[in-house]
Amino acid sequence: MSVYPAGKPFNVGTLPVSSLHTLAFSEYGNPKGKPAVYLHGGPGAGSSPSMAEFFNPQRYRIVLFDQRGCGHSTPHAELRENTTWDLVADIEILRHYLKIDKWLVCGGSWGSSLALAYAQTHPRAVSEIIVRGIFTLRRRELLWFYQEGANWLFPDLWEEFIAPIPPAERGDIISAYHRRLTGDDEKIKIVCARAWSRWEAATLSFSPNPTRVEDFSDTDFALAFARIESHYFVNAGFFSHDGQLLDNAYKLATIPGVIVQGRYDVITPAKTAWELSRRWSQAKLILVNDAGHAANEPGIATAITEATDNFCR
Repeated sequence: MSVYPAGKPFNVGTLPVSSLHTLAFSEYGNPKGKPAVYLHGGPGAGSSPSMAEFFNPQRYRIVLFDQRGCGHSTPHAELRENTTWDLVADIEILRHYLKIDKWLVCGGSWGSSLALAYAQTHPRAVSEIIVRGIFTLRRRELLWFYQEGANWLFPDLWEEFIAPIPPAERGDIISAYHRRLTGDDEKIKIVCARAWSRWEAATLSFSPNPTRVEDFSDTDFALAFARIESHYFVNAGFFSHDGQLLDNAYKLATIPGVIVQGRYDVITPAKTAWELSRRWSQAKLILVNDAGHAANEPGIATAITEATDNFCR
C-alpha cells in the first residue's frame, strides 16, 4: 500500500457557515503546494488525518474538514440546515476563506456524491476530481444496501442490523430507523445508532475488520453517523430527481478525473461507478479486483495515491 505520512497539520481552525453551524477544518502538507480538499463519507462520518496520507505533503496543500453535524463541527448530530446543498455551499465558503482559486476535489462513498454535486455546481473551482466507491443516492442503491441485496451476502450481520426494528416495520428499514433516530427515546436512539453504524462497518472492506466495527460503535460517532445518514437517505439526498448526479455528469466534461472502485464493494456496488465512467469522458475508471469499499484497502489506497501523484506532476 503506497501512501504518505500525514504529519501534523500546519493550520487548524473553525469557520462559522451559518448562524447554527460551525465547521472544523485542518490543513496538511505544503502551504504553497497544489490545493486539494478531501471530502469524507457518511454523510456524518467526519474526517481523519489518515485522509491526508493519499497526497504527497511536499507537493500538496491538503484541506480536511468535518461536514455539518459530525466530527469536531458543531452542533453535534444536528439535522437542521443540513442538506447536500448546504454542504456544497460550505465547500465554497471554505475555499474562499482559505484564499484558494481552484483545487483538486477527492472523496469516497458519500464523499464521492458530494464531490460530484460540488463540481457540477462549481466546475470552475475544480482542477481535477478523484472519487472512490461511487454513491449517487439513487433509490435502487439505497434499497440494495438497506432493504434487499446485501442481506443475501451477509445474512448473519443483517439479522443483527434489523433486530431493533419490529417485523411489521421492516418493509421500509430506512424510514423505520429514521423515526427512532429522530425520536425522543434516548435509549432506543443509541441502540439504533449503534446497530446502523455496525452494519456498515462490518461490510465495509473485503476482509473483516473488528476494530473498525468497535470504533463505529462509539456512541458519539454512531449518533452523528446514523442520524445524518438516515436523514439524507429518507430525503433522497435532497436531489431534484433520482439519478441527478449521473444525469448531470456532462457538466464535468472539462474536468479530468479518476474513478477508483473496489470490484467487491458491497456498500456501493461497481455498477454505479461503471455508469458514471460511461457518462464522464475525461475520467479514467480503475477497478480494483481484490477490494471492497474501504479507502485503506491496499489496492484502493495505491490507486488513489497514484492518481494524486499524477495530478501534481
